[in-house]
Amino acid sequence: MATKNHNRSKRHSGRERGPRYVAPVLDPNWHSPYAPSAHERHANERTAIKYAIKKRTPQTIAVGVVVLGLLVGIMATPLLALAAVAVAGLYAFDLRKVEHRVAQRAGSLGSVMLGHFKAGGTTKDRLRLVTVLERLTATFGVDNVSAFIVEDAGYNACLVPNGENFSIFITSSMMKDFELIEIEAVVAHLLARVRMGLGLRQGLSAVEELSAEARATLAGIGSSYRADEVAAAAIRYPLGLAAALERCARHRHVKESFAHTSFYDQTRWVFFDVHADRSEPDFADSDDVSLRALALKEW
Repeated sequence: MATKNHNRSKRHSGRERGPRYVAPVLDPNWHSPYAPSAHERHANERTAIKYAIKKRTPQTIAVGVVVLGLLVGIMATPLLALAAVAVAGLYAFDLRKVEHRVAQRAGSLGSVMLGHFKAGGTTKDRLRLVTVLERLTATFGVDNVSAFIVEDAGYNACLVPNGENFSIFITSSMMKDFELIEIEAVVAHLLARVRMGLGLRQGLSAVEELSAEARATLAGIGSSYRADEVAAAAIRYPLGLAAALERCARHRHVKESFAHTSFYDQTRWVFFDVHADRSEPDFADSDDVSLRALALKEW
């Protein structure tokens, strides 16, 4: 009997010496990889500013040469030092205005779009779009978005800067043929771009005179794929977005669509389907709608 009690006591003591239960604690520094970070947004916004500053390289060199010449002449005329400081200061002040000018330049895209397209869709289509937009702008924290349905046979949409606000353009064919959950997914993707800070750089890529390669670099290659991730995580239904992308893939290369115009070629990077003029999918391109759909299906 004593032996049994002794064994029971030993077993009890062993349990007491085991690892203590530690309650789980949420990490306050944890950040979801599917939500855009402040660093990501800042990097995207700074890309447009860096582009504008780089574009002014010839002027910067010219000002540098003038300042250097003034500094060299200081030995003969000391007052030239003041002139050198004044020239450098004025140019530095001008460079600080670059961000404002870039925003103005990108913000002109909204009015350009309005001038290019004709209004389309039905009253019911507009009501559907406005309802989706009102719900999702709150989710993504994006304000002042006006909605336009434009007449076109292709499936596409974009959300672009329009002055200090934003405008969303969606084709009448997309509004007519897409299910409501698919329209919601398309709008979520476009709002995700704004949350990621892409509006400035992609808007600028559409209004600047650039080569195709330079335009793609400025807009952000692979940014459509990334926006899909952000959007799908926000609406918690990646299959809805995958279905929308698959519809675009099946409906590509529509001859009657604006996708076969020079205007689309210039502005392609602001659109939901970046390569709507392709006749075949390119699975090596992360911005291709077919690849993007497959990626979402694997979530």
